[in-house]
Amino acid sequence: MSSSGEQFVGLESGIELCYETFGSPDDPAVLLIMGLGGPMGWWDSELCNGLADRGFFVIRYDNRDTGRSTKLREHRVRRADIVRAFAGRVRPPYTLADMAEDAIGLLDHLGISAAHVAGVSMGGMIAQTLAIDHPDRVLSLTSIMSSTGQRTVGWLHPKLLPAMLGSSGTGREGYLANSQRSWKRIGSPGFPTTTERMLARAEETWDRGWAASGVLRHMMAVITQPDRTKDLSRVSVPTAVIHGLNDPLVHRSGGRATARAIADAEHVEIAGMGHDLPRQLWPTVIDTIVRTARRAKA
Repeated sequence: MSSSGEQFVGLESGIELCYETFGSPDDPAVLLIMGLGGPMGWWDSELCNGLADRGFFVIRYDNRDTGRSTKLREHRVRRADIVRAFAGRVRPPYTLADMAEDAIGLLDHLGISAAHVAGVSMGGMIAQTLAIDHPDRVLSLTSIMSSTGQRTVGWLHPKLLPAMLGSSGTGREGYLANSQRSWKRIGSPGFPTTTERMLARAEETWDRGWAASGVLRHMMAVITQPDRTKDLSRVSVPTAVIHGLNDPLVHRSGGRATARAIADAEHVEIAGMGHDLPRQLWPTVIDTIVRTARRAKA
């Protein structure tokens, strides 16, 4: 099933989003939201077509500060600001709620009143925020390798902190080398990704408009997010939570807290899964999103 090709929408906020769709617009919509620093291509086109083949109109897009969407370079963030933000001494350039509004603007542009929503990592946090702030626009929720915003769950393994705050490499070749090192640190030990696929993903990410400053702004939004635990208890749409038992970036306690917070949430824990979407697990991800969407239809 072919895609629509990349398209753009200008939002009232001044943000321009790059997006792509798969399948028929007459089918129920699935909105896919990627995580920190990740362009929409991290939702692989094969995975998107897999969902479209199951009868869904699939939408993937570049969050602000990623890919070909708007870069807010005028909001300069230094690495020292990340530490200060954690202590509550710096306000972020924008919040996860602002990023959720971007998603609403995209749905409005496409004429979609409500969609099934799935998000990875930071994208899962945005998806949760959508379900809280716009319950009438979310038909079902699939939160993948994400957390509730409560700081005592879903923590980052300390060994990753230097790399998170360090340089992303100088120039294209430096970025490509650093990206592969990063994925080896956080990827799924039970479902390894080949070096060739890691390199191809890094090349696509750089060539579509990598912005190290955008990653820092994403980090600010994540660090300053509120604890959504209480608000998630009001989410009534069918929900699934997927989390790897070997995730060093967002500890599995984040997924468990999310599943506890939402009534009747399906909780899928996967041994050997880290903080990525390896090809071997695409059938599981597709099946879970579809199963959750069908619960909403029922």
